Amino acid sequence: MVDPITLLTFVPAALALNFTPGPDMMFCLGQGLRSGPRAAIAGSGGVAVGGMVHVALAGLGLGAVMATHPWAFDVIRWFGVAYLVYLAVGALRALPPTGPTAPGLPVMRAFGSGLVINLTNPKVILFVLAFVPQFIQPEAGNVLGQFLLFGVVIGLGGFIVNGAVGAYAGRFGPTLTKNRRMGRVMSRISGGIFLALAARLAVLER
Repeated sequence: MVDPITLLTFVPAALALNFTPGPDMMFCLGQGLRSGPRAAIAGSGGVAVGGMVHVALAGLGLGAVMATHPWAFDVIRWFGVAYLVYLAVGALRALPPTGPTAPGLPVMRAFGSGLVINLTNPKVILFVLAFVPQFIQPEAGNVLGQFLLFGVVIGLGGFIVNGAVGAYAGRFGPTLTKNRRMGRVMSRISGGIFLALAARLAVLER
């Protein structure tokens, strides 16, 4: 059982992390611009679930194993780079919608993209290993249970913050894309965001 005081200390620290602009927030922003609020919120949900998976893996000790094996870190990282480039190419090649009924990215596909983006960023689990254990109290009971509770706090906060950013962008993205010229600009912005995230992940160091 997590001590209430420890939990109250963890919540503002986790929220401070959630509000710090990073790859997850930029991904949700790009989804909102490209496909609207629903896709952005779904993508944020995928990111949040991915974050909770990272925390669970850290609690199981798998993160420590990965931290000591550079090849595992690099395999996951380059898979993430390839997937982000794939998303960027898809955004850049997509034809702008020509009417108000043009469909956006399916919700489940947006969720899956957010999940994959988060899971293929190995830096997340290394960060979790550095951050969450500061609040773990072995004498308080099940360590994995404590990791999972903190993971839910991080995931819920991230879902709300990143989802709000993406949804706000999504309010204007589809309206702008009804204009074919602006649609191309928005597609390029979304593709550029995904390419920038890919470049960032490619140069990431352990």
